[in-house]
Amino acid sequence: MKKHLNSLIDILSITLATGIVAIAVHFFMLPSHVSVGSMTGVAIVISNFVPFSVSAITMFFNVILLILGFLFIGREFGGKTVYTSILLPLMLGLLERLFPEVHSIMGDPFLDMICYIFVVSIGLAILFNRNASSGGLDIVAKFMNKFFHMEMGYAMSAVGMIAALSSVFVSEPKYVILAMLGTYLNGLVVDRFIFGSTIKKRVCIISEHTEEIRRFLVGELHSGATIYETIGAFNMESRREIIAIVDKNEYLKLMNFIEKVDPNAFVTIYDVTKIIYRPKANPHA
Repeated sequence: MKKHLNSLIDILSITLATGIVAIAVHFFMLPSHVSVGSMTGVAIVISNFVPFSVSAITMFFNVILLILGFLFIGREFGGKTVYTSILLPLMLGLLERLFPEVHSIMGDPFLDMICYIFVVSIGLAILFNRNASSGGLDIVAKFMNKFFHMEMGYAMSAVGMIAALSSVFVSEPKYVILAMLGTYLNGLVVDRFIFGSTIKKRVCIISEHTEEIRRFLVGELHSGATIYETIGAFNMESRREIIAIVDKNEYLKLMNFIEKVDPNAFVTIYDVTKIIYRPKANPHA
């Protein structure tokens, strides 16, 4: 029962997210003439040369890419990618029928682009957090990852920039620059939507007051920690280093406590976007 409920939530979430992406494309990217790096952006450019709608061109390329992906990469795409790759152009087609004459809402290409980035990032963040994608250029990036051994992040950026540059054939130079800027900003905003709420801090502390800091972490913050024996290279003295993973609120409290108990502590801090662990069983349960 729970499995079926989760599947239903997945489908509804992915459908909603795809609808948000379609709305962003139709009402902001299309009238702005700024082809931010995506398959729909490429479709907008191609629509200037062929007598087909953006939705039809997007559907054509998504289907071709899906077939090539299954043939040369394998079945790793899964049903979610297939679903979104087909659903997005269908939703675009529906919007084209309902709102055939779409004009710039903001009256300025730059503002349209900013609105597009904000709206589409919400949809993409929901998709990625549901282990789905909008298909299209994501599949091209997977090709580059497999056959050219490029990291997925770099592959996605490269494909997006190439797609944005394609607008040089139909747009003025300022729109091409806006497309490239929008592609870059879109990546930053999506990352913030996806990881911004889940980023934690890895705090590494070398202090003369390790035990007090340990008690504060465990007793006040109810956080775990790991303590290592370390040796300084300068004078070969043995010291203890305490490492803790904390959220934003805990981080502020921890740094305030360290500043109070040991202003001379040596502290290094890193961002952590993902943690995989098995929770400890409660010995008193």
